[in-house]
Amino acid sequence: MANNAIFARLSNLWTGFISLWVSDIEKDHPEIAYQNAISSMVNKYAQLKSATGAIIARRQDITERLKQHERDLASVNADLDTAVATNQDDLAVLLIQKKNTLEAAITDLRAEATQATTDADTAKESLMQVKSEIDKLKAEKDRMLAQMQSAQARLTIQGQLDGLSVDAEVQALDTVRDHIKSQVAQASLGAELQSSDLDVRLNKLRQSSGGITAKAQLDALKQARAAAQAAPAKSL
Repeated sequence: MANNAIFARLSNLWTGFISLWVSDIEKDHPEIAYQNAISSMVNKYAQLKSATGAIIARRQDITERLKQHERDLASVNADLDTAVATNQDDLAVLLIQKKNTLEAAITDLRAEATQATTDADTAKESLMQVKSEIDKLKAEKDRMLAQMQSAQARLTIQGQLDGLSVDAEVQALDTVRDHIKSQVAQASLGAELQSSDLDVRLNKLRQSSGGITAKAQLDALKQARAAAQAAPAKSL
């Protein structure tokens, strides 16, 4: 008993794994799931169609038997009228018994025919409903697969726009952009260095000019002082 329970649990576990595996496959390939469902519905339709055919055949058989009994009853009634008219009482009794039997059978057949007609109509409605469900499922399959393909295309485009799928050409452009930026930066640096060198030279020039101006001022002071000293001597 314990072994049977273990085997049953292992069987259920394996069935569960298989179900999950099949479910994952169907998620990746929904057309398989739809086709399996459609195939199941088609099989159901075939079985129901066979059963409906049998029900309709039974209804037709009952209808034919009912019609034959009604023809037989009409014939018996005609014979009974003749037997009564010709005073053939023994034959009339037999015909009355046969009439009663036929009338009872006709009553039963009419009830069976009514039920058979109802069964046939119900079966045909069920058959049409299954056929309609199959058509709906096929249309849904086409619609949903088209929606999935459209969604996948949008995701691909979004991935490319988000940089999740960059081609080698686009990556090469990034390299070119970086190189151009580097060249521009180097050119700017050269201009800045040239500007800095000019500033340095101007500062030196200004410093040099300042020294020359101060020396000239010193020479002027010395000349003025010498002239002042020479002026009293001349007056003596």
